[in-house]
Amino acid sequence: METPRTKTPLQALIFDVDGTLADTEDAHRAAFNQAFADAGLGWVWDETLYIELLDVAGGKERILHYWKRVQPDLGGVSTSRASEWIDRLHASKTTAYGRLVQDGSVALRPGVLQLLQAAHRQGIPCAIATTTTRANVDALLLANLGPAWQQHFAVIEDASTAPLKKPHPQVYLQALERLGLPAHACLAFEDSANGLAAARGAGLATVVTPNRYTQRHVFTGAWRQLPSLQACALADLQAWHAGETVRACTAGS
Repeated sequence: METPRTKTPLQALIFDVDGTLADTEDAHRAAFNQAFADAGLGWVWDETLYIELLDVAGGKERILHYWKRVQPDLGGVSTSRASEWIDRLHASKTTAYGRLVQDGSVALRPGVLQLLQAAHRQGIPCAIATTTTRANVDALLLANLGPAWQQHFAVIEDASTAPLKKPHPQVYLQALERLGLPAHACLAFEDSANGLAAARGAGLATVVTPNRYTQRHVFTGAWRQLPSLQACALADLQAWHAGETVRACTAGS
């Protein structure tokens, strides 16, 4: 069923981080492999395997999924011991990722900075809705936006505040609650099918900008699918938002 959008003006932009604000997945994959090497494991995630593993939301969840895949009984390790080991391994990976991005080698995707700056000039708040760790967010945005990067975002929701991973809509629902805005007054920006499902589950019209890790995903229900935000000005988003008709979104759709 097609539902006309209200005349409510666009009042906020809500961004995913990994793959959306920046092409981070090469750095994440390298960081996982570094952590595996440091732990003396024989695990190596090549690009083909990592694309498959990205269907599992969350770094710790991805490690557990792969461990069960190569060693179904987890080597007889108890659940609590396995959890502790994964926590340590993931912490090592997070440190390795921070080192990889601190020199600014992982840049924002085309058009992202310009959109953030345009929203700031017009007084339109931006928010982050990610289920990656806050340390990863800090490392990426400190390198790209500088020490005052948090000034670009009125709300930041991450793995520490929204433990239910995408495609669950928790992180977007919490971002909307903290913004104090209804979903129809906002736009979400995502790069993956899981992210799109999470945003739509919160009732958000969603602009999807796939990357090479997510280009095979099916983005049914996306409000717009674009190669990047480079040619997408804030004025375009505002015009589309004011005049478009989009599919009504519910958590069960």
